[in-house]
Amino acid sequence: MKKRYIVFTLIVCGIIALIAYRISANSKINNPKNEKKTVNVMGVEGQVLEAQKFADNLTLSGTLEANEEIEIRSEISGIVESINFDEGAKVSKGQILFRVNDIELRAQLSKVQTAQQLASENQRRAKLLLEKQAISQEEFDVSKADFESARAESQLIAAQLSKTTVRAPFSGTIGLRSISKGTYVTPATPIANLVNTSQLKITFAIPEKYVSRMYAGSPLTFTTSNSKIVYNATIYAIEPQVDIATRTLKMRALADNKEGKLYPGTFANVTLPLETVNDALLVPTEALIPIQNGKKIFVSRGGKAKEVMVETGARTDSVARVLTGLKVGDTILTSGVMSLKNGTPVKVNLTN
Repeated sequence: MKKRYIVFTLIVCGIIALIAYRISANSKINNPKNEKKTVNVMGVEGQVLEAQKFADNLTLSGTLEANEEIEIRSEISGIVESINFDEGAKVSKGQILFRVNDIELRAQLSKVQTAQQLASENQRRAKLLLEKQAISQEEFDVSKADFESARAESQLIAAQLSKTTVRAPFSGTIGLRSISKGTYVTPATPIANLVNTSQLKITFAIPEKYVSRMYAGSPLTFTTSNSKIVYNATIYAIEPQVDIATRTLKMRALADNKEGKLYPGTFANVTLPLETVNDALLVPTEALIPIQNGKKIFVSRGGKAKEVMVETGARTDSVARVLTGLKVGDTILTSGVMSLKNGTPVKVNLTN
C-alpha cells in the first residue's frame, strides 16, 4: 500500500514538472525579445518631377448668340397683300419681305396733297397782296401756317404709306412665318425672326481674379456640345464693371460662321488662355490628397514615404500644377497614396 502511494506521488510530480516545463518553453518562444522583427515594405508607383511646359487655360461655359437678330413686325395695321420671302431662306438687306394693303393711305395722301396745293396757292396770293399792303401781316401768317400744316400732313401720310412695304434691315436668314396672305396684322403681330449668323457672338463671364488679364482683342477657342471641332474667336467687348452678385465680369467674343455649322443658342465650352509656363511642376491629380487645410502629396525620401503640404494652381483633367512644396528631382508617389502614412517604408516603381 505504501509503495502504491509513493508511485502515485511520483507520477503526479512528473506531470506537474512536465506542465511547468512546457509553460516556460512557450513563454520563451513568445517573448518579443527573442522575436525576429519583420518589416513590411509597400510597393508603390512614382515618378521623378521634371520642369515642363504648361499652358495655363481658363475653362468656362458660354452661349452662342446671333450677331444680329430681330423679330419682324409691321409698323402699321392692315391686311397682308403679299409675302415675298420663303421660310428659312437667305435674304439681303433692303429686300422686300411683305406688303400691307395701302389703298386707304393712298387715297388719304391724294386728298392731303390736293389740300397742300391749294394752301400753297393761297400763300402765294397772300404774299402778293401783302406786298401791295392789301392784307395785314397776320392774314399772311395764317395762310402760311395753313400751307405748312397741309405739307406736314402730306409728309405724315407719305411716311405711313412707305411703312406698308416691309424690307429686311440687314442680310441674314429668315425663320418660320406666323402670317399668311390676307392676315390682318398690327404692330403687335409677330411676322418672323430674321437672324444674321455669318458671325456669332459668344457671351461668357470670368471670375474677378482674372479681370486684369483680359483685354479686347484676346484670342480664345471654343467647342460646342454637338461637335468636337475647335473654333477660334476674339474678344471684342468687355463690361465696364464686375457683377456684384456673382463676382464675375461679362464679356463677348466674335467668331466667323461662314460655313453655317454653328447655331445661335448653342452651349459653348470656352477655353481662354491665360499664360504659358515653361518650367511648371505637374503632378497627376490622383497623387493629390485633399485635407482640411489644403492638399498634400507623398514623396519618397530615404526609402520612406514623406507627406508634403503643397499649393496647387491651374489643372486639367489629368494633371495639376504645383506652386509650392515640391522641387525638380523629387520622387512623388502616385499609387496607393490613400494607404500611406508618414514614414511608411516603400519600394518605388518609377513610371513616366
